[in-house]
Amino acid sequence: MEAFDPGVLRTLAASRVAIEAVEPTVGGGRFAAKCVVGMPFEVEADIFCDGHDVISAAVLFRRRGVGEWNNAPMYHTVNDRWRASVTVTEAGHHEFKIAAWRDLFASWLVEVGKKRTAGQKISLELEEGRRLVEQTLATRGSDDADRRALAALLSEAGPQVPEGDVLAVLTSDEMAVLMRRCAVKVNLTETEAAFPIFADREKAAFSAWYELMPRSQSGDPNRHGTFNDVIDRLPYVRGLGFDVLYFPPIHPIGRTNRKGPNNSLVAGPEDPGSPYAIGSEEGGHDAIHPQLGTFKDFSRLVKAARKHGLEIALDFAIQCSPDHPWVSEHPEWFDWRPDGTIRFAENPPKKYEDIVNVHFYRDAIPGLWYALRDVVLFWLDKGVRIFRVDNPHTKPLPFWEWMIEEVRQADPGVIFLAEAFTRPKMMKRLAKVGFNQSYSYFTWRNTKQELTEYLAELTREECRHYMRPNFFVNTPDINPRYLQMSGRPGFQVRLVLAATLGGNYGVYNGFEICEAAALPGKEEYLNSEKYEIRAWDFDQQGNIKADIIFVNHLRREHPALRHFTNLKFYNAWNDAILYYSKFTDDLSNFLLFAVNLDPHNVQSADFEVPLWEFGLPDEATIQAEDLVTGQPFAWTGKIQHMSLDPATRPYMAWRLKAPGRN
Repeated sequence: MEAFDPGVLRTLAASRVAIEAVEPTVGGGRFAAKCVVGMPFEVEADIFCDGHDVISAAVLFRRRGVGEWNNAPMYHTVNDRWRASVTVTEAGHHEFKIAAWRDLFASWLVEVGKKRTAGQKISLELEEGRRLVEQTLATRGSDDADRRALAALLSEAGPQVPEGDVLAVLTSDEMAVLMRRCAVKVNLTETEAAFPIFADREKAAFSAWYELMPRSQSGDPNRHGTFNDVIDRLPYVRGLGFDVLYFPPIHPIGRTNRKGPNNSLVAGPEDPGSPYAIGSEEGGHDAIHPQLGTFKDFSRLVKAARKHGLEIALDFAIQCSPDHPWVSEHPEWFDWRPDGTIRFAENPPKKYEDIVNVHFYRDAIPGLWYALRDVVLFWLDKGVRIFRVDNPHTKPLPFWEWMIEEVRQADPGVIFLAEAFTRPKMMKRLAKVGFNQSYSYFTWRNTKQELTEYLAELTREECRHYMRPNFFVNTPDINPRYLQMSGRPGFQVRLVLAATLGGNYGVYNGFEICEAAALPGKEEYLNSEKYEIRAWDFDQQGNIKADIIFVNHLRREHPALRHFTNLKFYNAWNDAILYYSKFTDDLSNFLLFAVNLDPHNVQSADFEVPLWEFGLPDEATIQAEDLVTGQPFAWTGKIQHMSLDPATRPYMAWRLKAPGRN
């Protein structure tokens, strides 16, 4: 048998510690896991070694490829699983790796403790402990503060000192801390590669969106709204408690094949057309519809919104009217039919005669890619840092990965929301390549089983590391059947679910007045704002503005609602009642919600108060608060009863108070 290189054997033998099943990782490190600036995120791994020595481990983290590694100690949880809490302080790319080693001093502490408890002699063990400290001192510089502290402690444990005093010094908390920090890391093992993470600003993970069409803000269906009209609406939107104000496209609208009311193929001379038919002789994606105002007006709107605590989000829709300047300036960016006509957008049997799509390959590279990136950078320069992207799943994944990274080089705080109601794996891949938020199937999950299964997937499976859903309750394109048939209680139900289950959620205006008129047999609005200017009476009877203000107040005031994966479902023995909690790790903020999913009938149920979360027995009493009324009360015993009447209010919200806390 051929001789093996002893050096290779020694290197192999030194790697005694196994590190496996690292989380969060996405695609084995191909993509970045997501975290939020200033908010702790958990790193976990399986770490173990042969024998009985104590292991120590740490997460090493830093900005990607920059500077020294920061260190967060890991703690053993169960079954060789280790965990650490890591917090980054800057938006952008970061990386982490895991280091683990045999901790000889910690092992010595365990051994000497066992022998002392057993009444055995420990004089040799004390000498071994002294030598471990001496070996550590030999590795430290003379001007090192930790070395001086260790040396001072060791001087109190010399050979002439009584054994009891030596033991006290060597097993002191101060000695343990210093040795953990300073001792040689024996058999130090690190993960071969660093794993990427991307830190977002908080609004990527926690935001409340309100969508409106600026052209419908004049209050008169016969007058095109302006940015000045939107400025007048800002106190209303902020008063409801929203922090993101989102506009569909605000660009010039083409006239070729312009759509009329209710998506009709014939438009009158005064019909405004669909804002998604972008581009005319007045300009394209870097222009403003002239009836909305000027760039000076837009700048004033952005500044006014900021003063009201609102951030403007724009729609980035990569589609063009046949009148878009790009069609004549860059015909190579479009598909043409054999007869020389341009190919219109289609999704058979649907046809979009007022829209043409660009293609992303052939002669469109690199010009189109640069142009689209520059559109985003253009609006970023105008003060927009949030973009809702229309149908990103119909554009190439490599383009999004490249474009989003290009924009992040200019501003790592830019947020992209993927409006991709498509196949699950495509939705998740878009999140992996960089989208900060994602539309989801929440809009169509209505039953208790559907909601619990879907939320379990989003909060427990691997996608929790990279996909942040935005639970929009409706959109200009989607008038869900549940809302069409449920009346005012149904709007309350969907509001509370979206706002309390999710970190991000959104509503399209009209939701607050329970607008539900639909085109027959379709999930589309009758007299849709997409094709005509509307005037809204938001004070009409039956509105749910008070409910919106309530849930947005809860979101601002309660830290538990700022997170997404801290969701737990509990037993309420009725399939029409969804019952769940959100709470902080220290239990200082523990919220319970119960929602009647049946908007037509009273539903009742026995339910479990989760006393066990506080370490309390089943018969214990716990103090609580009704968050709707503000009234304090107490529950005694684990099993309680509730009744929810949708005609009165189809939801309840409570706060449980940990014993000994206010």
